[in-house]
Amino acid sequence: TNPAHIAAMAKAVEDVKPRTLPSIEPQMRLSGLESLNFRPDLNFVNVGERTNITGSKKFARLILSDNYEEALSVANDQVEGGAQVIDVNMDEGMLDSEKAMNNFLNLIASEPDIAKLPIMIDSSKWTVIEAGLKCVQGKGIVNSISLKGGEEEFVRQAMLVKRYGAAVIVMAFDEDGQADTYDRRIEICKRSYDILVNKVKFPAQDIIFDPNILTVATGIEQHNNFAVDYIKATKWIKENLPHAKVSGGVSNVSFSFRGNNTVREAMHSSFLYHAIQAGMDMGIVNPGMLEVYDDIPEDLLNKVEDVLLNRNDNATEELVNFAESVKQKGKKVEKDEEWRKDTVEKRLEHALVKGIDAYITEDVEEARQKLDKGLHIIEGPLMDGMNVVGDLFGSGKMFLPQVVKSARVMKKAVAYLLPFIEEETDGDGTPSKAGKILMATVKGDVHDIGKNIVGVVLGCNNYEIIDLGVMVPSEKILEAAKEHDVDIIGLSGLITPSLDEMVHVAKELKREGFQIPLLIGGATTSKVHTAVKIDPNYDLPVVHVNDASRSVGVVSNLLSKELTPDFVSGVNKEYEKLRELNANKTSAKNFVSIEEARKNKFKIDWSEHQPVAPKFTGTKSFDDFNIAELIEFIDWTPFFHAWELKGSYPKILDDKEKAVEAKKLFDDAQKMLKQIVDEKWLQAKGVVFIHPANSVGDDDIEVYADNNRKEIISKFHTLRQQTKKPPGKPNIALADFVAPNTNGTVDYLGGFAVTTGIGIDKKVKEFEADHDDYNSILLKALADRLAEAFAEKMHHIVRTELWAYATEEDLLNEDLINEKYVGIRPAPGYPACPDHTEKRTLFDLLQAEKHTGIELTESMAMFPTAAVSGFYFASKKAHYFGLGKINKDQVESYAKRKEYEISKIEKWLSPNLGYNH
Repeated sequence: TNPAHIAAMAKAVEDVKPRTLPSIEPQMRLSGLESLNFRPDLNFVNVGERTNITGSKKFARLILSDNYEEALSVANDQVEGGAQVIDVNMDEGMLDSEKAMNNFLNLIASEPDIAKLPIMIDSSKWTVIEAGLKCVQGKGIVNSISLKGGEEEFVRQAMLVKRYGAAVIVMAFDEDGQADTYDRRIEICKRSYDILVNKVKFPAQDIIFDPNILTVATGIEQHNNFAVDYIKATKWIKENLPHAKVSGGVSNVSFSFRGNNTVREAMHSSFLYHAIQAGMDMGIVNPGMLEVYDDIPEDLLNKVEDVLLNRNDNATEELVNFAESVKQKGKKVEKDEEWRKDTVEKRLEHALVKGIDAYITEDVEEARQKLDKGLHIIEGPLMDGMNVVGDLFGSGKMFLPQVVKSARVMKKAVAYLLPFIEEETDGDGTPSKAGKILMATVKGDVHDIGKNIVGVVLGCNNYEIIDLGVMVPSEKILEAAKEHDVDIIGLSGLITPSLDEMVHVAKELKREGFQIPLLIGGATTSKVHTAVKIDPNYDLPVVHVNDASRSVGVVSNLLSKELTPDFVSGVNKEYEKLRELNANKTSAKNFVSIEEARKNKFKIDWSEHQPVAPKFTGTKSFDDFNIAELIEFIDWTPFFHAWELKGSYPKILDDKEKAVEAKKLFDDAQKMLKQIVDEKWLQAKGVVFIHPANSVGDDDIEVYADNNRKEIISKFHTLRQQTKKPPGKPNIALADFVAPNTNGTVDYLGGFAVTTGIGIDKKVKEFEADHDDYNSILLKALADRLAEAFAEKMHHIVRTELWAYATEEDLLNEDLINEKYVGIRPAPGYPACPDHTEKRTLFDLLQAEKHTGIELTESMAMFPTAAVSGFYFASKKAHYFGLGKINKDQVESYAKRKEYEISKIEKWLSPNLGYNH
């Protein structure tokens, strides 16, 4: 070391304050072959109990007969049933428990589907636990240690658990026995925690307390408060013992009702509901012995909770008596079928509201025999049922997934009746409708999930829907509107060029003299664009519909003689205000010249931020990528939004109002994902490129064949923010994130296109042929989520393997969703680069059609729709931004660089223009 050098360094930083160390909340991390991270948003970890020789007769029989291979199937069933940790217990008097634990854990290690989960080594014998610790892979859990044998032995065992690198469950036992009151529970847990944290230096986040779930409803008065005391103790532990977790053996609570699984399942679900709210983190429970809390019949739930929460002195006796009257039928309570005893009209209503199609054909046939004519059934009990659905949906008591299921039942009923109706009326009898609505996704655009959902919702409210499909030119829309004499036209679009096409359709409707209201909807549309660009071009009402739930109200207002004048007047006033606000925003005084914007560009010191040379350059395709690998990368929040269940995942699964339907929808999605993978419904294909590149001029990026940078193989044109910025804030363009060609720095640019939509059309047609809108929409929504997940997975491969500029990256899926990775992947047509025509250049460089089968429509929409494309920028300084509005001088510059007519650029960039054209 050089003292003078050190002194110079000390002097140089003497005025610099040290950084504030980030505060990182300690969290438990477990692992098998895969990690299980206990995040704050992780609601509850389910520990599979069936590989416990004391808790499963089947498992005990297989182990005692030395049939370990078949015993593995029990563990596999636990994994498939939703267990996140596997509990293994070999405590049996006729068994060499140490050897059995060793043999079974070694077998598990050879089964990746099971070994991916963390193992809980469960035994009352320390020698068996240590045998398990010696052969378990990853970071497991020891179940358990306690103060039962005294403090010295407790410390010895804890030290060994710590040395083996496991987490530990601490039972609420001490030298005086098991804690069975609230006070004893918290006293023992507090003493154990202090010893572990202060004496053993055991990580607090790896301590799991089991405050003893004991059996209630035994008939012994002292036992009545066992469940309440556990829940109270759980809350106390979470509030007073920092970072500690809480677990328990859930099935213990219901032992009084062995043989009556209906009651036991209800008890487990109710107990968990309250214990999890108090802070319970994990529990040993058979997923098959759990009922959905909101599906427990109200009378059974009340009796169960009277017992668990000790709400009255006669609770045990009342539940015992009630349990005798509850008969089982598989996993369903017989009285769930009570609705089958009602009149056929009421049964049809129930089926529609609940979305049950199992009996719809026989019930419709019974109604036909009773009401004589098929038309009377549609216009009578079926429409009465759908009116109930519409009322419930309108009042927020039903959610969109339920409504779509109701529509499936209705369609199957109508499909059964149609041949009879045609026979009865010689083919000219049709049910009366509230109105006729034409719907179309406009020319060049291929995405239709939103339109499909709106059509289903309106259909449920007795409107006749004529859906022209996707990529529909204006002349076909006008021709169909005349042919079917429709009452309203609905236009849908996802990509920005669709906005211009909607303006064109409005102009054509006006030119042809149509007198039909126009609805506008789709992801890229907005109330402002509708008011400013579309409404002025048509004389009849033009109404933007934000989501499916609003469509019924809008349509009923537009078709009602009494309501239409006030409704239209209100829309016109709102749109006039929006036009005035927009005119003020797009004033020239809000912009700087393009020259000034370029002088204020985002500056990177490339001497300090040298680009990383990729391990791979060129183009690489991924044919038939394994879809199973994409599931962990799914961002579920947009999936729920597509079904108009607003909220973020996983919190939405606990939302007071939406949890029940969100969970059902999520479960249906999981089942379909399994089918997609197992039955190969979809095929995933992708392609990426990484090439040497530099920014040139001010706003463009040249892509080179090799590091010599002599052969230009492509050029991308970017746009720069042009609104006035506060001092110190730059006007950014994507080109700023690539090193310029003026300083000799070799930089790189990447690009990609991926799809998970190959094969989707065949499956969607099958669903539609079966009148199954629900599964059709579900598949489209999942395909979209898988495509985004593929983009996420591909970006990860690029960052860590191909470009390898972030090889040490260790991010959770929520970190990826929150874009905490280095670099960005903006897409043509989106905020940072809204010009869709750059997609053509990207696809040509990728040879995307050849490698993936993705095609571009004339409006640059991708087909199949479950597709994503974009660029890769690797700079640590690269970040997402929105272009916002731009002025005419930049449009002129951009048109010149792209060698396009200005009018053509103005068409593609219409939503971003800060001036009238």
